[in-house]
Amino acid sequence: MLMDSQKCLIVMDDRGVISLGGDDVRDFLQNLITQDIATLEPGHGAWAALLSPQGKYLFDFFVVAMNDGSLMLDCEASRVSDLIARLETYKLRADVEITDASTPWTVAALLGTEADSRALVGFEGRGGPFGGGVCYVDPRFGAIGARALLPRPALAALLGAGFEEQDRDAYDHARICLGLPDGARDLAIDKALPLENGLDVLNAINWEKGCYVGQELTARMRYRATVKRRLLPVAIEGDAPKPGTLIMLGDKEAGEMRSSFEDIGLALLRLDALATLHEKGGVLTAGDTTLSPLRPPWMTASSEEPPIG
Repeated sequence: MLMDSQKCLIVMDDRGVISLGGDDVRDFLQNLITQDIATLEPGHGAWAALLSPQGKYLFDFFVVAMNDGSLMLDCEASRVSDLIARLETYKLRADVEITDASTPWTVAALLGTEADSRALVGFEGRGGPFGGGVCYVDPRFGAIGARALLPRPALAALLGAGFEEQDRDAYDHARICLGLPDGARDLAIDKALPLENGLDVLNAINWEKGCYVGQELTARMRYRATVKRRLLPVAIEGDAPKPGTLIMLGDKEAGEMRSSFEDIGLALLRLDALATLHEKGGVLTAGDTTLSPLRPPWMTASSEEPPIG
């Protein structure tokens, strides 16, 4: 959960950094990813995904615009080389330099008090320079706080600014409570569909921009309203199920478990199962564990959303 009385800094050791420079860098990335970064201002950040031509999830990352005109990608450290290789296949003759910058740079999450975090909602992606890098409001949902992309020595400046270093558990609990996915931990590679996993409502997709890889099928799913599942937080009663564990409603499959922390987790749940649960009652189970779907704070109460509670 978000801290009540302190500001927390979590060094994200599982994140890597890729630097993209060159005269064509904006156009190059703009033509590939789901987000519109053509006018991304220096010091600001955006969340985006790179999809397969079939519209399936391959990578997600935060794109940060630097003052020197370069773009930096905050991505999963274990998949940096795979992402660079994928980007290189699209580069052709474009003037773009793609470099693994994970050694000199680091990523940190900044969790404020609950009042601080509420105040950031509506300012997603906005930021500015700090310590030779950038600090910006998390572009997915401001209630999770901010992110920092910094030269490693600059972390000391954040600690000097009143942040107290915490371990990764504090961040995982906060993001799961807010229903925010964490890369391949929650999004099955070459299988997950962006709209079923919240990338549309969490600001990773711009519906007004031009073409990108996988756009046609992603747009078709939106316009035909064919979303069948939704990634949602769930309260856990019992032992936390392993990722991939089937979730049942009676004798019918209702979804799959994703990442969890203690008594809270994320699950990819079928909308028809949620409707049955809402209308007729019942219990979601994963083995001997009972799960209760929760409405994340970014979800509206419109009829287009799954019935929860």
